[in-house]
Amino acid sequence: MDSILGTVKKMCGVETDYDAFDTDIITDINSVLMSLYQLGVGAKNFVVFDETQTWDQLLGTDVNLAAAQTYVQIKVRLMFDPPQSAVIFDAMNRIAEEQAWRLSIQPEIDLPVPVIEPIGGIDDD
Repeated sequence: MDSILGTVKKMCGVETDYDAFDTDIITDINSVLMSLYQLGVGAKNFVVFDETQTWDQLLGTDVNLAAAQTYVQIKVRLMFDPPQSAVIFDAMNRIAEEQAWRLSIQPEIDLPVPVIEPIGGIDDD
């Protein structure tokens, strides 16, 4: 699976082999990962140090992989290199907010549906 740092750098328009901004981007990634964990997604105390941490390590087989990646990439982009256009900034912010909402309700959707047994004494015949 792809490196978290590598994919976020691509989203920010930074070449993956250019490391001058790695400290800034890693700091922003870790801040967003804390928010992601508070939304109920990801591993507690997961920290990105370099390009060796992957999305699989963070999320495993979690069905929220794509939404979590989108959320992290957009939030870091808004922190690291916000768009000059207010319209684009607002659009990206709305996408991040929607992903956060979807990630926060996903555990409720994944809950098993309770089976309701009929009350005794009722004859179905």
